[in-house]
Amino acid sequence: MTVDEVNKVLSDADLLASEEEIDAAIKRLASEITASLGDANPIAMCIMNGGLIFAGQLLTRLVFPMQVDYVHATRYGHEINGANLNWTVRPQLEIAGRTVLLLDDILDEGVTLAAIADYCYKQGASKVLMAVLVEKLHLRKVTPGMKADFSGIEIGDRFLFGYGLDYKGYWRNAPGIYAVKGL
Repeated sequence: MTVDEVNKVLSDADLLASEEEIDAAIKRLASEITASLGDANPIAMCIMNGGLIFAGQLLTRLVFPMQVDYVHATRYGHEINGANLNWTVRPQLEIAGRTVLLLDDILDEGVTLAAIADYCYKQGASKVLMAVLVEKLHLRKVTPGMKADFSGIEIGDRFLFGYGLDYKGYWRNAPGIYAVKGL
């Protein structure tokens, strides 16, 4: 994509959640997670690359003991759809017997989150919870009725970008959650 094409995606997009709305959602999530996990000695695990911005803003608001790790597993790469989960980096910390809090940008169909949660359980995690900035509302979840344990914003079934979500590898840094025009 050219810079002009990438800029047009943002200029044509619909803003669905402003920075202020996202900040309020992250603040609320921090309160909910602290109440739930404040005494659990969890591992907060950022799912790269999408979870980076969300995790960075959330973690400094979780003022209780925890360790932080990350994984890099993706279905999309720089495309807008994908099927196979590709592992680039697996967790580095020992997760056996621990509570793991997965931090990601979005729960869409849930394939990536479900696969990472399954991996954590196979490695002996005692509990795996999911915190996402955006939960997409549709009926195509990998497990019917799948929901995140902690969800910031619920948005309809559109192609989203911004605050960690990307469009063909671009606009993870967009200052809000946007929907691509026509998608």
